[in-house]
Amino acid sequence: MALIVQKYGGTSVGNIERIKNVAKRVARSYDEGNAVVVVLSAMSGETNKLVALTQEVSEFPIGREYDVIISTGEQVTVGLLALILKEMGYKAKSFLGSQVPIVTDSQFGSARIESIEDERLRAVLNDGVIAVVAGFQGVDPEGNITTLGRGGSDTTAVALAAALKADLCEIYTDVEGVYTTDPNFCPNARKLEKVSYDEMLEMASLGAKVLQTRSVEFAKKYEIPVMVRSSFNDAPGTLVCKEDKEMEKVVVSGVTYNKGEAKISVLRVPDRPGIAAKLFRPLTEEGINVDMIVQNISHDAHTDLTFTVSNADYKRALKLIKESTAAVIGAEEVVGDPNISKVSIIGAGMRSHAGVASKMFEVLANEGINIQMISTSEIKVSCVIDVKYTELAVRVLHDAFGLGTNEIVEEKD
Repeated sequence: MALIVQKYGGTSVGNIERIKNVAKRVARSYDEGNAVVVVLSAMSGETNKLVALTQEVSEFPIGREYDVIISTGEQVTVGLLALILKEMGYKAKSFLGSQVPIVTDSQFGSARIESIEDERLRAVLNDGVIAVVAGFQGVDPEGNITTLGRGGSDTTAVALAAALKADLCEIYTDVEGVYTTDPNFCPNARKLEKVSYDEMLEMASLGAKVLQTRSVEFAKKYEIPVMVRSSFNDAPGTLVCKEDKEMEKVVVSGVTYNKGEAKISVLRVPDRPGIAAKLFRPLTEEGINVDMIVQNISHDAHTDLTFTVSNADYKRALKLIKESTAAVIGAEEVVGDPNISKVSIIGAGMRSHAGVASKMFEVLANEGINIQMISTSEIKVSCVIDVKYTELAVRVLHDAFGLGTNEIVEEKD
């Protein structure tokens, strides 16, 4: 008997009929002799509605009460699925994050899982019960409800798979797997048979919405194989797993984009030790993540510093920088730009293949696309560009690296 953790996203449980379809798929896995843990998101659009309610009463709705409100969507779906499974003749029991319990820190809105006490789940699984667990939520040591950030149900599923030492974690969504890029931009985008943890981690952090970043971190750390597949058909999915030699041959595996970022520039910053720490400390204290950072060469003991944050944090970050940080460090001006996009190429083969970045820059230049910021790692190159060029940039890069063909570009011996 295998232990399988299955996660179903918001579109998969968007209405009663779809939840019934999920129940049939869960029942099929159970009838095949598997122990099954199911993790559910809220119905599609439900969390957005709850967030909108909080925004009607608060300019920056964050903290304990915010998590109390937006965590309720998952409570509905787990209860409904458990009821449907029982009506079908199966033993099923729903669990909230606090009932497992999934213990997190107290960073409301983006809590991190610290431990999972798996005794209750193991007990019901040993009794032949299908465990239905609310994704996205946990509980801190003081008993407060916490949430894991948008897309956090993926993290719940992979973390449970790690804690239970599951044989497989299946992530069911509205797409059939991980593609070389967004099929909405490139109709010839190809579904990947498998992708390494590192590649998937970069793709997730750079805009691919198939998996949440922290879920991939968990999968890599505990070597949990993750299968991404559609809940609407039985097509083969994409396996996220350890890197192998075949993966290393591929120079570029995919092109991602992220329109959900904004740029903040702090101009004429005094160039002396400790300034950067003072600049970013208020953002850290407010739980605002900073992504790319570029600092110009110093002139007259002053420099310019530019960084990116998520669009969701942009107004709050800009206000913090203008009202507190800039005054403290003596910066001359703070300007922001929410109309940017980050386009990236990712591939395990980039570690040992020269000229990939220069080819990317040349392709964008040929289309008249200006690069505002650049960030690199061993297996990715990211460029910040004007948001209006996003689709064009993705298409030309996808074509330039041969990702839409049957033969992807491989490293030459």
